[in-house]
Amino acid sequence: MTSKILCPTDGTDHATVGVLLAAEVAKATGGHLTICAVNIAHGGVRGPTISHWRPEEVQKVLADAEALAKSEGAADIGTVEVVAREAAPAIIAYAEQNGYTHIVMGTGDKRGLQRLVLGSVASEVATRAHCTVTIAR
Repeated sequence: MTSKILCPTDGTDHATVGVLLAAEVAKATGGHLTICAVNIAHGGVRGPTISHWRPEEVQKVLADAEALAKSEGAADIGTVEVVAREAAPAIIAYAEQNGYTHIVMGTGDKRGLQRLVLGSVASEVATRAHCTVTIAR
């Protein structure tokens, strides 16, 4: 049963499709929806760690996604920023450590060689997560 839904977003159009579907699932099941932004950390070995987004950028991404989910009828919504070096392992770990039963996320349109070279966060999450994963396109 879907009771806790995690929806990673980065504010892109592809991620927005995931937020819309996650809101629909939350509304239909009455589940709690958490919208998650993974702020990628760079550097840190011999210098400072620098996050990809400034705090106000993260808050805007999360606030926009939360407003969208509310407009689609989701009622029980939370937001969280996770700082990590890689998005997919961070999403998987956060979901497992916090008892999420469903991850809903959007994906880009990577195909062929581009997908092999760039990889896919959605693909890795779908392959390695402990719970149900729905990929929206």
